[in-house]
Amino acid sequence: MRSADVDALARQVRALLMQAPANALPMTYQHVANALGLTPPRTIARAAQALEQLMDEDVAAGRPMIAALVISRRGDDIPATGFFEKAVALGRFPDDPDQHRHRYMEERAQALRAR
Repeated sequence: MRSADVDALARQVRALLMQAPANALPMTYQHVANALGLTPPRTIARAAQALEQLMDEDVAAGRPMIAALVISRRGDDIPATGFFEKAVALGRFPDDPDQHRHRYMEERAQALRAR
């Protein structure tokens, strides 16, 4: 996806997450893709790219990562692996995967409060 396309999609994802009722959060990657009217191919991958850009922006600005409000539909109430890899790379999460779930729950609570 071109950078301008990722930028535009990231803005739409941020608006969606900021405006969603608290009881609709967290939402799945599929819900994000559907709400934004994304169509195949690569709907989830495009949503994930936009979320990663939001992570970059939020960490750079010292804000909670709004991307923490999006989870995998696997049923364990956490984001996909790429979220954790990116959070570690950005220095927001520790390297130790055993600490990720706890740190994620903190980040999600902060992101909900910051909306």
